[in-house]
Amino acid sequence: MSMAETFESALQARVASMIDACTRCGKCVEACPVTAAAGLETAARDNPVGVITGVIDILRGGQGTDAARHWAAGCVRSGDCIEACDYGVNPRFLLSMARAAMARAANDESTLRKRGVEGFRHVARDVNAISKIQLDDALLKRLGQGAKQAGESGEQADFVFYTGCNVLKTPHIALFALDIMDALGISYEVMGGPTHCCGIQQLRSGDLQTFGRVAESALDKLAQSKTGQVLSWCPSCHVQFTEMTLPAAEQTRGAKPFEMTPFTMFVRNNLERLRPLLREPVPMRVALHKHPGIRGVVEAAQDILRAVPGIALVDLHQPAVGLQANDLKPLPAHRRALQEAELAAAEAAGIDALVALYHSDHRELCAHERDFPFQILNLYEIVGQSMGLHHDDTFKRLKIMQDADAIMADCADLMQRHGLDRDATRLAIETMLDEQPAPLRGG
Repeated sequence: MSMAETFESALQARVASMIDACTRCGKCVEACPVTAAAGLETAARDNPVGVITGVIDILRGGQGTDAARHWAAGCVRSGDCIEACDYGVNPRFLLSMARAAMARAANDESTLRKRGVEGFRHVARDVNAISKIQLDDALLKRLGQGAKQAGESGEQADFVFYTGCNVLKTPHIALFALDIMDALGISYEVMGGPTHCCGIQQLRSGDLQTFGRVAESALDKLAQSKTGQVLSWCPSCHVQFTEMTLPAAEQTRGAKPFEMTPFTMFVRNNLERLRPLLREPVPMRVALHKHPGIRGVVEAAQDILRAVPGIALVDLHQPAVGLQANDLKPLPAHRRALQEAELAAAEAAGIDALVALYHSDHRELCAHERDFPFQILNLYEIVGQSMGLHHDDTFKRLKIMQDADAIMADCADLMQRHGLDRDATRLAIETMLDEQPAPLRGG
């Protein structure tokens, strides 16, 4: 390894290595579940080799093809392409890097940097406001927000629990996760929020240099456990770290500073310890809202649900697409159609609850509880109910209001207590209300 090697050069070296390994067979294109929705159904069917060849051309500094650019822009990170490859290539990683290359080709450095900064500021604004209109200082501190006092952290914990940023908008989900670890006797330290950003906004803007700085800063903060293990909540952060940041760090530093495990996989691995704590029956017929982007997580969630006494798991036979709901944004019509079909199927099946796993799924779906004869719940609300735990889903209650003025009036006390700017808070609330791919019935 050259002493001059940087995070960015390590990323580019990994791209080059995968390009060399790629045989241009086109199986990754054929496996992709959204080629039709992304506007390249004909190209994917008739010339998949040409599509992946075009992506490689983009990665080498060329223009690629229309089909290649559409495929890169429309990637929802389902991960089917990874399983389809027989040669160890990660097409999902290559598509992310192709999008960054397309952004760099179309903009100068100052524009890239500005877009990354603006994207980060919007996330930070929304996370800060939406979490603080729901939580007091004690709960914010429990979720790793706010400055630590000198000597407060004490001895290193066994695990770092990495929230990412956006789950703080639906904090009841993260609080249930902490309660479960407490009940299992697990020692952990919570890290997350904008001060521990995974760098995705900078990557999306094409600013790889700043992405590297942000990602390595978070990397160093997260490497603070006895076991060298980080439990991740956010699937987007998980993919960022495991497919980009950690491999780059291994290249530049000679070793990974930690291993990362999705929280739901960790719970499933500890299910026999959890099972005796699931004391209260939860007599409900439920269906799981599925995204397969991190392999094994959907199956782990199903195993956890089946362990809850009283739960009957119903299969709605709907497509499982994308890393999480938020990743379907590049394909808005497809995103809306998938949600509308699932809601209709859930109603027809007569279930008691549609159960989401990830936070972005909950944000997009929860207000539909107003109009459908079933609840919208998170997996860990059900686990918590069986364990005798409870946290109010304030996010859902506020979103169902569908009125920014009413929400601000409801949260006026916490806004004042936290010193929140009214204009910034209103923008965050409006963003929350706009995150509604399938419109509510009656508008």
